[in-house]
Amino acid sequence: MPTNGYVLVVEDDADVRDMIAEYLTGHGYEVAQAENGEAMRAAIAARVPDVVLLDVRLGGEDGLSLARYLREHHDLGIIMVTAAGEVVDRVVGLEVGADDYVAKPFDPRELMARLKSVLRRVKGRAAEKPAADAQGTRSGKRLQIGAHVLDVAAHRLLDGSGEEIPLTTMEFDLLRVFAEHPNQVLSRDQLLTLTRNRDWEPFDRSIDIRIARLRRKIEPDPEHPRLIRTVRGAGYMYVPGGR
Repeated sequence: MPTNGYVLVVEDDADVRDMIAEYLTGHGYEVAQAENGEAMRAAIAARVPDVVLLDVRLGGEDGLSLARYLREHHDLGIIMVTAAGEVVDRVVGLEVGADDYVAKPFDPRELMARLKSVLRRVKGRAAEKPAADAQGTRSGKRLQIGAHVLDVAAHRLLDGSGEEIPLTTMEFDLLRVFAEHPNQVLSRDQLLTLTRNRDWEPFDRSIDIRIARLRRKIEPDPEHPRLIRTVRGAGYMYVPGGR
């Protein structure tokens, strides 16, 4: 029987885990549960979910470390669950590759709304990737980004020695858009349109955080970026060669 999506809930509080699972199951989602990182890895080895709902404050390996592991190894949605008011955890969660976050205590309806939004992004990326791969294969496109090379066909960023630098899907999309629009100021709204991430708001700090993370991967001096420059009040501009 078709479901709205397959969700893995990683939460060390059994009552919260059960509550989320019961609510989502009642609304047409298939749900698996894990109480820690070890159980999460075992569940994913059996079947990769569409979205992982990941508590930050887990016992043992914390949720931020697990989010980093997930983003490096799987193309899936990640929603972090933080305690109310823990802004730092939310920002760090987005920096390590989470798609969204929800703060405890949360209304299950808010959780489901965020889940639907992340699922749309995940399914949209999956639908677009074969076409993008086919286009990249036909063109053999490799774009120079400073001292790095963006291999469009393989969805990979390579450093000067040919070593791969891990990218999230959104980081890859942003880098491709910048490389295809050199010396052009792009607003946040344009970036969202060109990367096909219209589920985000143009003033969502998520895009700024992802650009900051990109700079750490490609800029010789991320604190003084020369390749991806901020144009105050307008957006961002990619300057080939950083001149």
